[in-house]
Amino acid sequence: MKTEIPIVIDRLAYERALWAEGVLAIAGVDEVGRGCLFGDVVAAAVVLPPGLVLEGIDDSKRLSEKKRDALYDVILANAVAWSVGRADAATIDKINIRQASRLAMKRAVEGLAVRPEHLLIDAETVELPLPQTKIIKGDMLSQSIGAASIVAKVTRDRLCDQIWDLNYAGYGIKDHKGYATKVHREALLALGPTPLHRRSFLSKYAIEQQTLF
Repeated sequence: MKTEIPIVIDRLAYERALWAEGVLAIAGVDEVGRGCLFGDVVAAAVVLPPGLVLEGIDDSKRLSEKKRDALYDVILANAVAWSVGRADAATIDKINIRQASRLAMKRAVEGLAVRPEHLLIDAETVELPLPQTKIIKGDMLSQSIGAASIVAKVTRDRLCDQIWDLNYAGYGIKDHKGYATKVHREALLALGPTPLHRRSFLSKYAIEQQTLF
């Protein structure tokens, strides 16, 4: 019987190469909410101490909510600096989702209490005069980016649970986090879009362009 050997990912490979060059303040950067119909796109930037190994860091989408929440606390307790940046639905409609995601990332980096020497970014670039490395699937391959993805995900989920779901009852935001689930689409057809819905996303689902709030 053939036994598959599990793939071991060195999530500090990119960081270690930079440390070897004397680059110590490395910020991992990632965003969440890019595919949602509702709410802000949220980005995070996290600078971790050189040499720190955090067990369990991974792409936030591959982790349970309980695991993300636990790692969120560990990341914030150990980070040299961390920051969150956001771009709202109106901005997304105005400049498109990719540019809004990049703007949220830029805001997250600019909010850091320390100036990073290098950015490790998940599949993107940020318009800042800083050395940066774009890494495809970076949230799986880099501890710094994975940490940022967790901070961004937990932050956005808590906005959905604790603020947006209360302000816009009836849409199920707490459950689907703004993604285009059947429940969400049916609520949109019944109630119409809120000011936090992305108008540029709704035409795909033939949602009437009206505002009820």
